[in-house]
Amino acid sequence: MVERALSDTQAFHTLYCENQSWLRHWLSRRLACHGDVADLTQDTFLRVLASAQPIADLQEPRAYLKTIGQRLLVNLYKRRSLERAYLEAAARLPEGCAPSPEQHWAVIEALQALDALLDGLPPAVRRAFLLSQLEGLGYREIAQRLAVTERSVKRYMAQAYEHCLLLELY
Repeated sequence: MVERALSDTQAFHTLYCENQSWLRHWLSRRLACHGDVADLTQDTFLRVLASAQPIADLQEPRAYLKTIGQRLLVNLYKRRSLERAYLEAAARLPEGCAPSPEQHWAVIEALQALDALLDGLPPAVRRAFLLSQLEGLGYREIAQRLAVTERSVKRYMAQAYEHCLLLELY
């Protein structure tokens, strides 16, 4: 057991030393902010550490790191897009209704959690669920907005609820 832990530590150290600058360079070609590059580089290696995949068994370590880095990059873009959309909506509020900084960050965190919860749903299912839950629309109104039948909306909603319940169980 101790030998395996030592082997994993050595394998991680080797992986980091041999690939950290390559990953940093790869990310820097996609991001302008050096801070974001550093954060995503470190987050990538943290994901490697948290993974059940034995590091010593990696056949293509750069492909593995690139896959993790791409996923983190997509998550970063999604978070920023959500934040931008919220800031635009908040800017349109009357002056006295502007949220406090604490409320601002709480809403952004809630939006990110909702986005993560609905990740993996087909776009139409996701949109139907959001129209129902955030705008309070009925199935008939959702069907009109999405140009589908009410029966389709019912299927979409059932799929969305099932998705949410299954995630809650795990």
